[in-house]
Amino acid sequence: MRNKIFIITLFFTILLKAQLNNLAPSIPVTENYFGVKMVDEYRNLENLQDPKVIDWMKAQTGFTTSILNSIPNKNYYLNKRLEFDQKQGYSVYDLKITSNDKYFYLKRNVGEKTAKVYYRDGFNGKENLLYDPVNFVSSKKIAEGSKSNFVINLISPSWDGSKIAISLTQGGKELSEVIVMDVDTKNIYPQAIINTNPSNIGGIKWLGDNSGFFYVYYPIVDLQSKDFRKNTQSILYRIGKDPKELNDVFSGTNNADLKIGKTEYPAILTFDPEDQYYIGILVDAENFRKAFFIDKKDLLQGGKDWKLLYDKDSKAFSIRLSENDIYFLSGYNSPNYKLCKTNITAKNFKEPEVLVPEKKDEVIKQYALTKDGIYYVTARNGVEAKLYLYQNGKDIPIKLPYVSGSIDLQSKGKTFSDIWISCSGWANDEQRFKYDLSTNTFKQENLAPIIEYPEFKDIVVEELSIKSYDGTEVPLSLIYNKNIKRNGKNPVLMDCYGAFGESATPFFAKSYLLWVNQGGIVAIPHVRGGGEKGAQWHIDGQKNKKPNTWKDLIANAEYLIDKKLTSPKKIAIWGASAGGIAIGRAMTERPELFKVAIIESGVLNTTRFDNNGIQETSMKEYGNPNDPNEFKGLLEMDSYQYIKKGKRYPATLICAGINDPRIAPWQSTKFVAKLLTNNISKNPILLNIDYEGGHGAGIPVAQRYSNLSNIFAFAFWQLGHPDYQPKKDHKK
Repeated sequence: MRNKIFIITLFFTILLKAQLNNLAPSIPVTENYFGVKMVDEYRNLENLQDPKVIDWMKAQTGFTTSILNSIPNKNYYLNKRLEFDQKQGYSVYDLKITSNDKYFYLKRNVGEKTAKVYYRDGFNGKENLLYDPVNFVSSKKIAEGSKSNFVINLISPSWDGSKIAISLTQGGKELSEVIVMDVDTKNIYPQAIINTNPSNIGGIKWLGDNSGFFYVYYPIVDLQSKDFRKNTQSILYRIGKDPKELNDVFSGTNNADLKIGKTEYPAILTFDPEDQYYIGILVDAENFRKAFFIDKKDLLQGGKDWKLLYDKDSKAFSIRLSENDIYFLSGYNSPNYKLCKTNITAKNFKEPEVLVPEKKDEVIKQYALTKDGIYYVTARNGVEAKLYLYQNGKDIPIKLPYVSGSIDLQSKGKTFSDIWISCSGWANDEQRFKYDLSTNTFKQENLAPIIEYPEFKDIVVEELSIKSYDGTEVPLSLIYNKNIKRNGKNPVLMDCYGAFGESATPFFAKSYLLWVNQGGIVAIPHVRGGGEKGAQWHIDGQKNKKPNTWKDLIANAEYLIDKKLTSPKKIAIWGASAGGIAIGRAMTERPELFKVAIIESGVLNTTRFDNNGIQETSMKEYGNPNDPNEFKGLLEMDSYQYIKKGKRYPATLICAGINDPRIAPWQSTKFVAKLLTNNISKNPILLNIDYEGGHGAGIPVAQRYSNLSNIFAFAFWQLGHPDYQPKKDHKK
């Protein structure tokens, strides 16, 4: 009798040894920065045109694919998400409502790769399909005939709903082509606009007569160019004109007297077709920006008489123009913000009329003007939302249909009573209501069906506050099964960001809930650098204070261990984009505290600004490499530089998109190359480059599901979940 024992574990071991025999080519560079000697062992990997670099990246990605495909149950998450889609039937998002009650939105039916544009006249009107992106043929030669891989990343109807601009992107590049459709005839105008990115910068802002719009133009769109994203322009486009004849109306080139920086994005804001003025704002990585204004007639007749509205020191943002009145949120001497009002003549942004004063424990997040007053939303610790109405000098709290972690407002404007409130939480799906002030009632107006998920019925959410290393109270969201045991054996997924003042607000995250349903715990630490506790919370995680971000993450992990919810061998930390700093530095500072580290499109090499390491606008968030003091902060947050020889690092999965327009994929490549050379643990170190993706957005939904499925499988495999372990197959 012969026994054939097939142990897949041996297969993994052989593959990992083979990987170590194919280390990245290294051409070290030594430099001195303000007296600090720095060695960059893999500077050569920044050249994404080098055949050796290309070959190594592809080899590592192929290797990673073989490892991931060998994990049992790898497609569990993908299959469950597709099953949920089948159950729901369709999803709706990016809803736009015109003042004459025309509804435009994106809708993706089950089985479709991407969403299509739909229209209806009023909420109860008949649904009409306007546009399917499968019909789109790029105007660029490189994509001629390609009809299958474009996705719609923004729609913008004209004020009267007679026309709609549709922005399409491909392969996660985010750079878009914009087409314009006549809604009644469904005819597409022959001119297509290129070299823009309205889903991220500027949007599409229509003229009052619906004859055209403003958009932000990128002169250079080569992702490898050092001039990419620089010297952008606000263009006035008239429908039917040749888009190549650029009518630059707001830029550093057209308005030299405004001294617009090369890395600032000049964008034009519009609020009502009857407004007398246009607002021009310089977009960068900060919430508080510099803004100008100009008379509409002057601009449309070719004038350039832009005047300063406010500067950064005024700390004004979320501006709304209503005739001559200006409403805004102010962070001036108010880190939790106050709702204020001034006018175009006074322009008093530091001592304005205060409508709603700063609240002690609540941050004002959003507001909407209506005929009946100003509705506004606050959040405590970023996770407990409340709704108010400011009316006739009074602050009126409004009881929601149910307790919500986050609220989103939508209105038609100051001359209408219409107000919609969308509520959601970590464990409850978003629901959309129309609020009637006269009866104080909420009426459901969901455009997509609300589905019950009985499989999630035992999941609970707990909002905590944890003391960090310096005594600061840091909010922590925990999602887990109510029957969980505190035995130190629960696999924990810690999702962390903490940058740019962005808050991790509650939403119905099926990814989190599926993790919990497999016996895990999801932890979301609301670390410094985010916006959960106001402007100061953001500042306390910027530049030289950035260590607070990953030290808060570490403190939260230690809390979970101390409370017997988990152990170091059961913790996976996960972050994306700027969240790569939190994950990268946590794993390099305390490698023994985590079993798994997963980073998507991560900022991992902050000292390398000069080669598109991160966008120059982000200097305001991370620091200026030419400033000796701020450079110290950049070095401290540079995870690549903190990889040390002979350390035992966690199992690591680093993902990036080759078309990423924000964070160059060589950051991920260099990080993995150095980690492989220096790590002495037996934990796998994997690089996964998506050659049909970018920064995470602008890809078909099934592609995103597949990427998440890889991440969950890798984490569960390394954390010891039995459904993801190699099996011993005994055959006689």
